[in-house]
Formats: sequence, C-alpha cells, structure tokens
Amino acid sequence: MSRTIRLYKLPEEPQIRGLRPMSYKDIPEVAELLNNYLSKFSLWMDFSHKEVEHFFLPQDDVIYTYVVVDPDTGSVTDLCSFYSLSSSILKHPKHTKLKAAYSFYNVPGAHTLKELFNDLLILAKHHDFDVFNALDAMENPTIFKDLRFGIGDGNL
Repeated sequence: MSRTIRLYKLPEEPQIRGLRPMSYKDIPEVAELLNNYLSKFSLWMDFSHKEVEHFFLPQDDVIYTYVVVDPDTGSVTDLCSFYSLSSSILKHPKHTKLKAAYSFYNVPGAHTLKELFNDLLILAKHHDFDVFNALDAMENPTIFKDLRFGIGDGNL
C-alpha cells in the first residue's frame, strides 16, 4: 500500500503560476476563451456571458472554476473546472458519503491539458474530494495514462 501511495502522491500546492479561482470580472475573457476552444470540435455549445456566469462562477460544493492569468498582461490564458456530485454509501459502519469531483470544461492555452489536470487534482484534494472523475471527451483521453487515471466501468 505504501508503494501505491508514493506512486499516486500529488504535490501539496498547484504548480501553475497565476492560477486562481474565477471571478465575476473574468466572465468576458472566459466566454471568449471557452468559445474559441470549443469551436474546434464537431459539436459544441456557444456560451453567452450569462451562461458563463451561471455555469462557471465558483460555488462551494457545486462548481469549482479556476483561471490562469498571465502575470505580464493580466489576461486569462487557461481555464479549468470541476463540479461536485457526491454519492451516498449505504450500509457501511464508518463511511456514509463519497465526495466525487467531475471534470467539467478545461481549456489549455499557455499551459498543457496535463498541467491543468494535475493542478485540478491537487485543488480537488484541497477541497476534500475523495475521487476525481473525467469523461473520455474532447482532449481528455490524451492525459489519462500520464496522470494514472483508471478506466471506469460505468457502474457505481
């Protein structure tokens, strides 16, 4: 077990300089960054500013959205996010809840998707999540092996 813990150990703090929670003032830049990124896929949603506000502004135990801000220009270069979807654990003497984080939208810019995901894992740990899940959509599968994601079977 100690070998497994060593193998999967994360750094204590996020590694990307300029990473911070998204704020209200970021909405126009996040909308532009997100829509430009999503437009390269065959099917995508074109988010309005109101939709970005509704779906992405951080709310504890609901949505966690982070932006990377270039220290020289002050502009948003990357976006990463996850949402909370916990499950009840039935008939266990000690544990009653599994706090699960689910990758939402992630937009690499100045950093790689792998770097963004790595920091999301650290941030989810800071927020006391037990597991971190991600779908094999968009470019996500390209980083699963490197970050040691296990393949799920679709069953809870």
